[in-house]
Amino acid sequence: MSESTDHATDAAQDGVVTADAHEAAPASTQPPTPVPAADAAPAAEEPAAPVEAAPLEAAPAPSPRPTPRPTPRPTPRPAPAQAAPAADETTTAVIPDENAQTQAALAFGRVDDDGTVFVTEAAGERTVGQFPGVTPAEAISLYVRRFLDLQSKVALFEARLGTAELTAKEIDSTLAKLTDEVAEPAAVGDLDGLRTRVEALRAIAAGRRAELEAERAAAKEIALAARTAIVDAAERLAETDPSKIQWKPAGEELRILLDTWKEAQRSGPRLDRPSEEALWKRFSHARTTFDRERRHFFAELEKQNTGAKATKAGLVAEAERLASSTEWGATAGAYRDLMTEWKGAGRANRKDDDALWSRFRGAQDAFFAARDAANAETDAEYAENLIVKEVVLAEAEALLPVTDLAQAKVTLRNLQDRWESAGKVPRADVQRMEARMRAVETAVRDSEQAKWTRTNPETRARAEGMLAQLESAITGLEADLAKAEAAGNKRKVKDIETDLAARRAWLEQVVKAAEESRG
Repeated sequence: MSESTDHATDAAQDGVVTADAHEAAPASTQPPTPVPAADAAPAAEEPAAPVEAAPLEAAPAPSPRPTPRPTPRPTPRPAPAQAAPAADETTTAVIPDENAQTQAALAFGRVDDDGTVFVTEAAGERTVGQFPGVTPAEAISLYVRRFLDLQSKVALFEARLGTAELTAKEIDSTLAKLTDEVAEPAAVGDLDGLRTRVEALRAIAAGRRAELEAERAAAKEIALAARTAIVDAAERLAETDPSKIQWKPAGEELRILLDTWKEAQRSGPRLDRPSEEALWKRFSHARTTFDRERRHFFAELEKQNTGAKATKAGLVAEAERLASSTEWGATAGAYRDLMTEWKGAGRANRKDDDALWSRFRGAQDAFFAARDAANAETDAEYAENLIVKEVVLAEAEALLPVTDLAQAKVTLRNLQDRWESAGKVPRADVQRMEARMRAVETAVRDSEQAKWTRTNPETRARAEGMLAQLESAITGLEADLAKAEAAGNKRKVKDIETDLAARRAWLEQVVKAAEESRG
């Protein structure tokens, strides 16, 4: 029979651990350390409370092993176990209701008469500890549980390797820890198989680590692109023309970019130090440039505002001085000049600018309101003059067409004297009345010129040319009249009709003169 078979037989004769034996284990949280044989006798001087244990059939003494046994550290004697169920003296002690993993682990261990527990490995049999004063089943159960715990750890690591729970660092540390724990554990079970499983996990762990490294590298590339985009956006803001930028929205955008950067630092993938430092240096430089340009812009703006405020304050003072002037024409021109200077003075800050404009506008409105009131009063006085001039104008227009030039000239001179004596008319009627009177004067003058032309042989030839000019002028006036009527411009229509009547009268005189000269 082989050595491993002897070990398996010894383990079978020593019995199987049950849940009861587990409950009988020492209450200490640390597993009992094997007690050296030399200390067994002194420990026996303090006997534990007697327990009723089933008699065990003496296991055959194992043959001496070539491997040395480690010297265990002394430990307090464990508490006495509860009484095991009685068994027939001719049978090996077994613990029922245990799972297959426990039964399989028991096949790799055995217990000596002195409570020393051995485990069988490919390299031979190795002492894992000593648990005197208890049944073999109780002695070996602790070491079986340790093996099952190790096996559970390996199984858990196998399962977690297929998920995204573990980082590369956790994979390495867990694998190193498991390798150390299965090297020479104080446990009973298929340790060689467990080590093989751990070694097999190395290849799987390497593959998973490579996947994680690839994912990490991809995440870093994405993070690098995202943070580069943040820096690029900040640099675009810093490079914007200060005269075109809107500082408040731009400042808020830069603050959001900074918050985004900080959040990426806290929760995003870590970049390599050179890349991160280079990007932060660019970002910090962009922020510094932006802040410097903003301060410079507002300093210049404040300087301009101060100058504009002083200039506009002077304009306001002048406008308020002119507000009481009654020199309507000259002062109205002065206000136009002040408005031109105001537009060219630039802007003060909003509050000052609004206040100054309110004063400037108030002074201007006061002057023009006074002028309008004065004009309205004057127009009311001139209304009677308008009636007189309308009568004079009607008499003057009755001279056309001129049939008696000498009488027409005398009558016109009298009418002109009455016209001047009548005085001014309302402003709205000045142009209309003057145009009609000029038309009459022109017709009389043209009649006189026509008579002179008839008596002057040298100018007779020009009469026909004048006739053509008058006809052309009348045609043009008729076209202008049609346009004015289509546009609904009543005043222009009236003026054109007046001019057209004068030209037609003149034309009749020229035609008559031409006929007389030919006759």
